[in-house]
Amino acid sequence: MVLAPEPPLADWLSGLDTWLQRSPGFFAGRPIVLDISGLELLKPDVETLLKDLFERKIKVMALEGGDPDWSDLAFPPQLAQGGRKEDPIEAPAVPGTEPPPAPAPEPPGSLLVDTSVRSGQLIENLDGDVIVIGSVASGAEIIAGGSIHVYGALRGRAIAGSRNPKARIFCNKLEAELLAIDGLYVTADAMQPELRGHAVKVWLDGDSMVMTAQDKSQAGR
Repeated sequence: MVLAPEPPLADWLSGLDTWLQRSPGFFAGRPIVLDISGLELLKPDVETLLKDLFERKIKVMALEGGDPDWSDLAFPPQLAQGGRKEDPIEAPAVPGTEPPPAPAPEPPGSLLVDTSVRSGQLIENLDGDVIVIGSVASGAEIIAGGSIHVYGALRGRAIAGSRNPKARIFCNKLEAELLAIDGLYVTADAMQPELRGHAVKVWLDGDSMVMTAQDKSQAGR
């Protein structure tokens, strides 16, 4: 995943903090590339930015758009520009450089994945539900603004409700590494062993995550 900060940095970091308050585990375990090609920063400024991200538990694995002369042990390795960018933080545009108004967005909808999701794949739909007809392999990740439906085995990570705390997670066979809704999450070692291997639905009840087996009268928090 690539983070591309925009000026003013103070406002961008404030937006990042707002995101992390809603989804504190979003960046956990994710290797991040920091793209500073859109900024005019001196080396001390970049050092400060890296420190700010580290304090937010965001691990920067590589730097894009920096000065090649900055290469030293204090900096992540630098990448050539041109990679695919994904920035989950909406930062305000620089005054005077606003792009032309975009067409009105289409109503939020579901994303249908009619195959299994392989290890290492990321499926993301922040504007609605994600429906996976097959299984989700270990090491794969599903992120949805709404609910997540997996009609096969769920072995990877499912992160739902980034924009809807009433979202739910459904799967036909629970073998997940991590489940999260609206910033609350549970890892595999904290899931009830009697629910493993069963069809399960997950939702939030206040500050608790509730997991219920759909094929048996079992439930837990």
